[in-house]
Amino acid sequence: MDAITHPPAPTNEPNLFYAPGSPERAALSAEIDKLERRQHSFRAVINGRRRNGGGAETKVVQPHDHQHVLGTLKNATTNDAQAAVKAAADAGHDWRRLSFDDRAAILLKAADLLAGPWRQRLNAATVLGQSKTAFQAEIDAACELIDFWRFNVHYARQALAEQPVANSPGVWNRTDHRPLEGFVYAITPFNFTAIAGNLPTAPALMGNTVVWKPSPTQQLAASLTMELLEEAGMPPGVINMLPGDGLDVSKVALAHPDLAGIHFTGSTPTFQHLWRTVGENLTSYRSYPRIVGETGGKDFIVAHPSADPDVLRTAMIRGAFEYQGQKCSAASRAYVPRSLWAKIKDQLIADTENLSMGDPTDFSHFMGAVIDERAFAKHKAAITRARRTRGLEVVAGGQTDDSIGYFVRPTIITATNPADAIFTTEYFGPILAVHVYDDARWEQVVRQLEGVSSYALTGAVISQDRAAIAWATETLRFAAGNFYVNDKPTGAVVGQQPFGGGRASGTNDKAGAASNLLRWTSPRSIKETFVPPTDHRHPHQG
Repeated sequence: MDAITHPPAPTNEPNLFYAPGSPERAALSAEIDKLERRQHSFRAVINGRRRNGGGAETKVVQPHDHQHVLGTLKNATTNDAQAAVKAAADAGHDWRRLSFDDRAAILLKAADLLAGPWRQRLNAATVLGQSKTAFQAEIDAACELIDFWRFNVHYARQALAEQPVANSPGVWNRTDHRPLEGFVYAITPFNFTAIAGNLPTAPALMGNTVVWKPSPTQQLAASLTMELLEEAGMPPGVINMLPGDGLDVSKVALAHPDLAGIHFTGSTPTFQHLWRTVGENLTSYRSYPRIVGETGGKDFIVAHPSADPDVLRTAMIRGAFEYQGQKCSAASRAYVPRSLWAKIKDQLIADTENLSMGDPTDFSHFMGAVIDERAFAKHKAAITRARRTRGLEVVAGGQTDDSIGYFVRPTIITATNPADAIFTTEYFGPILAVHVYDDARWEQVVRQLEGVSSYALTGAVISQDRAAIAWATETLRFAAGNFYVNDKPTGAVVGQQPFGGGRASGTNDKAGAASNLLRWTSPRSIKETFVPPTDHRHPHQG
């Protein structure tokens, strides 16, 4: 087809709110009931065919009820990984030959399916498998993933349309945004269904084929996402999903000469291991692999003495404790002037103690459980250390209970020393460290927090003083890739606040932006001369 097309203009998918008596609440409850009654077999998808991995069997459980098994998977083996890499290679030729419009249409259809008949199915899987409340599942599994697919098409179209000037007479210059040579290895985390859906599909949109390794604890939603993409028309072999712990998958993928890129979200140590391994194998690759990663955070809220007490208190509670603090962007350290602390302390503690926690299928709860036993143990150890360390005080929460689910109460710990490990260690749970400072030390505190942590993902300043906001924004310029003024440091919206951070928090390639999509292309410059010269001599030789 010869046409210059314009895909539908994207708009952010509106949130549903799940109020009592609402149709979305009833629909979600029905889907939860259906998924809970089934025992799922989570199989690999290689070249469009389902197969059980050959490795050890793993049970996928509900974090808030770990006796309730959602299903089982078998870890993908090196044989499975080799088959997936071959399937990606075999599918590459035909996938690259499809026009951008054809590839885009698949993701646009997937977005519409998710906005319609698939919405509550994927939301329900996220509630059960990742212990998200109805609203947290909605803004993740539905709205953000829909937005990723629609806005990625929009940004990709813009990138393809951006062409070089052709102001030399008789010359036409063009840029061919080729896919990478080889396959992209996508490794996705447990905490966001949207990230798990975006990391394999963004490279695929640009013409790449993918080996996808989702988190085992997110496998229910990941498997359904794969089914959704297949219903939308994703051809076999373009995205190959391998369940399990990923150790054998990485052995194959990272050593393969056709590894063209890694799209990663997860822990900083894992990302550094991947990068190190790529470096060790660098001479064996056909090309230099693109490495794109979003990793950890030690995200902050800093309040100026002029801050509105209610704004600060709300930002601290929502920023630290929504989804049990298991967002890369969650506030885990706060700096509060003494004058404000005196105003908010009692209400902040009371509000935190009153946050309802439990099974998220009970829609009255504010929080669910942390993801698994390992996370629970880490949070429990951090709270135990705080109780035993001079200068630290647990002023709210601190209770843990894993008898039914992996429950950690939202916890606030005050610290006299802003250099304590509690301000630098990422716990990835519902633990907020607070340093109360003398009002006159505002600038000293901001300068100290800027560099005390190795991370630089998100941060927020709360103030009603414009000069203080401007100064903090400049002073903290490199301390956060996403910076918020008078708001919590979470909740980035695709198309509005492209997400990513620097330093130990990742490569800052901004998911949901054109800059990320361009990482999955290898541009070719084309110059065409219509009437080329036929005499080698130059005028100065005359």
